[in-house]
Amino acid sequence: MKFSVKNAELSSKLTSVARNVAKSGSNPALGGILVELSEGRLSLSSTDGNKSLRVPVHIDGPHEGNGKALLPGRLFSDISRLLGAGQVEFEYRTAERDVELRSGSSNFHIRTLSGEDFPPLPEPGEETVSLGREALLETIELVARAASSDDMRPVLTSVQVLASGSEMTMVATDSYRLAVKKTALATPVPVELDKNVPAQALNELSRLLSGSDTEAVRLTVTDRDVIFEVDGAVLSTTTVDGQFPNYQQLFPETYDHDVRLPRNELLESVKRVSQMAQKNRPLKISLSPGELTISAETPDLGDAEEKLPASFEGDELSIGFNHEFFRAGIEAIKGDEVMLRVISPLRPGLLQPVDDDDFRYLVMPIRLNE
Repeated sequence: MKFSVKNAELSSKLTSVARNVAKSGSNPALGGILVELSEGRLSLSSTDGNKSLRVPVHIDGPHEGNGKALLPGRLFSDISRLLGAGQVEFEYRTAERDVELRSGSSNFHIRTLSGEDFPPLPEPGEETVSLGREALLETIELVARAASSDDMRPVLTSVQVLASGSEMTMVATDSYRLAVKKTALATPVPVELDKNVPAQALNELSRLLSGSDTEAVRLTVTDRDVIFEVDGAVLSTTTVDGQFPNYQQLFPETYDHDVRLPRNELLESVKRVSQMAQKNRPLKISLSPGELTISAETPDLGDAEEKLPASFEGDELSIGFNHEFFRAGIEAIKGDEVMLRVISPLRPGLLQPVDDDDFRYLVMPIRLNE
């Protein structure tokens, strides 16, 4: 197996695939990147046992033979990244059980891993769902950030993906905040979908979509996996077992106050005042007739306060929030205005676009010591 490619193309694809290799474990093959050449088509693949990615690589030079070689993933990626933008010649030397890389005056021999221990990867099926690129990309961006990174509750590290008819809903929560986004589908789904998809896999899908011009993504669903196909790249992931929280029960039925606020001004004020919300100190949101006050205090550092005009009427009300979560909710909302909906200091607050229920971001309060 021999081929020649531009290193810029090879290095870019290796960077994507190397993110999915296993960092440790009993099977060294899961730390490898599989290079396959078949009928003039070159691909790179990796898997950590749960998530896998195969990407095509454009060959712009001579090539010959068919075959496959499993190389240490991060080493292969690092070497390619340091070789520069020139042409790279790749040759799998069966007798030596290594791969020779040649580029300019550089010459590397990389020992191969045992390909027999590299598991077969899931393949797209014939029955697929077509999802629009832009809608999918936006939905992942808005929702996945609210998933947990704590493996103690695996189901919360996933995003619940629901689809029925011409509507898809994604939900994520880390138990401190909850994000929900509804998206209209151009093509109705043939069967109802309810899967817990790891947030890390959806973030990887977002990277693929960001570098693609495709208008649609093919989705295959099996009992165990979900498989996305984007411009010839195939990303698959094992779904997460467990009962996802019933997000509809977590939203209050009504709110006592709906406050319209200028989105950019609110965001900039929160960014500034949050500099004084350190050491787990809350960001304090105080509402009084016609005014919203954002404040924070860290005793050994100082305090900060800013005021904004607000469409609020009623008795004064103060609620504490985690400043990072509150800021992330504002950042996720598009448009000139944000709707802040509140009930009391001990009930969650809701951020959403004005006159639009397609995206909702619920934030749990932090008790204020006053």
